Amino acid sequence: MVERLLGPVLGHRVLFLALAAALFFWRLLPIPNGDYVFPGPDLLLCLVFCWTLRRPDYLPFWLIAGVIFVEDLLMMRPPGLWALLVLGGAEFLRARGATTRSLSFGVEWVFLSGVMALLFTAYRLVLALVLLPQSPINASLVHLIVTIAAYPLVVGTSVMAFGLRRPSLGETTSTGRRI
Repeated sequence: MVERLLGPVLGHRVLFLALAAALFFWRLLPIPNGDYVFPGPDLLLCLVFCWTLRRPDYLPFWLIAGVIFVEDLLMMRPPGLWALLVLGGAEFLRARGATTRSLSFGVEWVFLSGVMALLFTAYRLVLALVLLPQSPINASLVHLIVTIAAYPLVVGTSVMAFGLRRPSLGETTSTGRRI
């Protein structure tokens, strides 16, 4: 019985690492965008929040922090700042997992949009406080809007392709803790 309970958790953690590696690879490809550079969505942020809301036992804090820290290093951002903010947002969502479980998808999307907006704002404020250069506000707003718009696609893909479903009311983790 233990193997049956641990299998999906470890499998989804490996799947998350593989998806993160694929997203890193895609973002590092030298693809010319032409004259106009349209910022793409932060699919890894959507993936972290989707999996944290739907199955909080699949993504422990150390996995989220490690993957986002590696992303910070690869994307040449200030190391640890975005990782700390995303980890704080994910733990905020994890703490409200019982209340968000009964919300409709539209309300969840609006709630998550507010969390994402707070993260993007906090990131820009910290960069401004330490006088680091940052992208123009227009590009950051477009990036935020595109990321929020991509969230339903990430949820749909996670549910249909990876079988990520919300836990039922009495479901427990492999250690016996309620989800």
